[in-house]
Amino acid sequence: MVMNNMDPTVDIIYKYFPTLTEKQRQQFAQLAEVYPFWNNQINVISRKDIDSLYLRHVLHALGIAKFITAFTPGTRILDVGTGGGFPGIPLAILFPEVQFHLVDSIGKKIKVVREVAKALGLENVEADHIRAEQLDYKYDFVVSRAVTRLAEFTSWVRNKFEKQDRNGIPNGILYLKGGDLRQEIKESRLKAELHPLSSYFREDFFDTKYLVYVPM
Repeated sequence: MVMNNMDPTVDIIYKYFPTLTEKQRQQFAQLAEVYPFWNNQINVISRKDIDSLYLRHVLHALGIAKFITAFTPGTRILDVGTGGGFPGIPLAILFPEVQFHLVDSIGKKIKVVREVAKALGLENVEADHIRAEQLDYKYDFVVSRAVTRLAEFTSWVRNKFEKQDRNGIPNGILYLKGGDLRQEIKESRLKAELHPLSSYFREDFFDTKYLVYVPM
């Protein structure tokens, strides 16, 4: 697989994250090769969305990095229901000093995650075929993209957090989801903050997309 540095769609990442190192720029550009290759073997991204990989998946994942722009080195982050590696893989590129644990209940998706991480040389990514409820580890943050309603998701990960905070915001959930989330937050009975991704990104795709932050 040859890395295509001329892929124009990666420019959207460079536009919103202009201080990337050369290594990070190369890793983001390489996603345009490794994801279509592995998606042809094991379908983890819809055919429609693979053509909008950087907008609908990579930049969407990086909405978390606009909310919290830096993590303390050694921070541990769990990505629940990672699918093909989102939001974990883009975040792992952006934050090489943070440890990411990507989990999914579907084994073939974890195979793709491992192969992508290997191709990119991401040494800060661990991927396992396991449900979040079965994990015994503790983390500073839990991230995810719309795997279920917020109340149910919180029940899966409620006991997965370190007690000691070491970042600029308290440990908690960073959840990417779209639509009208007011009722969902209300039914969860959680103290949740709703941050529109349209405040970070100008593309129409983000008009109904949000980051939900739940301190735990």
